[in-house]
Amino acid sequence: MATRLIHGIARSILGQPWHWRGAGTDGRDEGFAPDDLITGLLLARGCPRDALDAHRLPTIRGFMPDPSIFRDMDRAAERLADAVVAGEAVTVFGDYDVDGATSAALLIRLLRDLGGAPQAYIPDRLMEGYGPSGEALVRIAEGGASLIVTVDCGAQAFEALAMARAAGVDVIVVDHHQCATELPLAHALVNPNRLDEDAAGAAHGHLAAVGVAFLLGAALLRLLRARGWFAGRAEPKLIELLDLVALGTVADVAQLRGLNRAFVAQGLKVMAGRRNIGLAALIDASRLDRAPTCHDLGFALGPRINAGGRVGKSDLGVRLLTTHDPDEAHAIAAELDRLNEERRGIEALVSEGAEAAAAGQGNRAVTVVAGAGWHPGVIGIVAGRLKEKLGRPVIVVALDEQGIGKGSGRSIGGVDLGAAVLAAKDMGLLVAGGGHAMAAGLTVAAGGVDALADFLDARLGDAVARAREDRALLLDAVVAPGGITCQLVEALEAGGPYGAGWPAPRIAAGPVRVIKADIVGNGHVRAIVAGVDGRSIKTIAFRQADSLLGQALLGAGSTRRLWIAGRARIDSWSSRPSAELHLDDAAWAD
Repeated sequence: MATRLIHGIARSILGQPWHWRGAGTDGRDEGFAPDDLITGLLLARGCPRDALDAHRLPTIRGFMPDPSIFRDMDRAAERLADAVVAGEAVTVFGDYDVDGATSAALLIRLLRDLGGAPQAYIPDRLMEGYGPSGEALVRIAEGGASLIVTVDCGAQAFEALAMARAAGVDVIVVDHHQCATELPLAHALVNPNRLDEDAAGAAHGHLAAVGVAFLLGAALLRLLRARGWFAGRAEPKLIELLDLVALGTVADVAQLRGLNRAFVAQGLKVMAGRRNIGLAALIDASRLDRAPTCHDLGFALGPRINAGGRVGKSDLGVRLLTTHDPDEAHAIAAELDRLNEERRGIEALVSEGAEAAAAGQGNRAVTVVAGAGWHPGVIGIVAGRLKEKLGRPVIVVALDEQGIGKGSGRSIGGVDLGAAVLAAKDMGLLVAGGGHAMAAGLTVAAGGVDALADFLDARLGDAVARAREDRALLLDAVVAPGGITCQLVEALEAGGPYGAGWPAPRIAAGPVRVIKADIVGNGHVRAIVAGVDGRSIKTIAFRQADSLLGQALLGAGSTRRLWIAGRARIDSWSSRPSAELHLDDAAWAD
């Protein structure tokens, strides 16, 4: 492993070695040739050499599978096609997060374009909880719907789907969360993470639910085309809904490899055209004066859609994404922007309590914290923040007045939290639970938090230890401080889109001296550093004021030298755009 160390850094300020990303970079010269930059970035992210051309410009045509490879896909498309032809009443039942909202919006817009009048049902997070309840499905059926499509939920809804069947309504489940060996009683259950899925379908287990919904849409259009449905009417352009797919995929932190990279790359192009009135209004409410980037989907647009389900009305996101009324779109986008600010304040309070509770957790493999009165709408965000700070999986549980807990968890690479939560449910430790490798949700009975924590500690202890032992800061390039320019950032972006599973390039620069450092905003450390040539650059370490990294920057003075590492970004807020480095780590150079 020593040959992979960059500048001999075996233990940085944050206690980790610095390695080259990718197995093929051992022993290479520092820096890179511009002509080889994108090839190196793609190879380091696991792209096969014979697939470089497809990954340089990922297209839907290049990565789209035949939808029929997935179990129940054809059965689901047949039932939907019958509903379209017969003019049946269809309700799309979605989750209250971004993936659920975009999945529901995609199917609603498609069915409208096919002449239908589908309804949306998004459960209230506080009053109804996650996923379909039997009462809700029966109530929808009594309202006249003969077909219900659940999106981003339903894979574990055994009792609810049994009640729906007894009520005489068909249910199609479109999901991506992990499944149990037994499946609920649905007319069709389309989910690449079914345990009985064939290898070709299971290879797409990284898709978000909105990606699965897009594939169902493709299967539906193909079937209607074969039936001659479009002989006298226009066929909807499914490709124009890729902006929704991109938003849901990124916001759900789905791995951006294979088909997902194509979804996001092409979806960003569609989004730039501002065809969706609601999305255009949200972009404006987010104060973006340019076409959104992948980063904007995750940190500007996604949180605002989520704010409706977290602290406001759960259906705001779907209403925004499906409206054709500019005035309504503007009003909903403004409300979501306001709710997002409210969410920030609530999140700060819960974060404070969760961090205090985590301080007494000792060396547990999985940090499980619980608190009475914590708002369940923000516990997923808090779990993610705490996971980043602690470097281990975290579950945050909000306890109600009866002591029943609603929990949300986030994991680290190499630790399958979703499977562990399902195992806890099978052991009787949870009332409900499910998820995928990196995130999970659960309900725990009063007094059951400690037993859950003990179970997860025992089950995941070895996996967490291995993941933490293998932890290293992976770098793609080393440059002189003066080499961090807008041109470099633009060149690096050509290897994108970047996100989970396809990480944005990280570069190291130095040695540098800290010219000025201070704390800004919510615990961010801002620093101006200069290299030996006198060229200075701006850096910022987000939420690091109390960390070893933040303290090192604040106390370095102008005499000690540092290597710094992070992701180069363009600061477009000033009158003249400039490049800056968002710091992930630093190491002493002397």
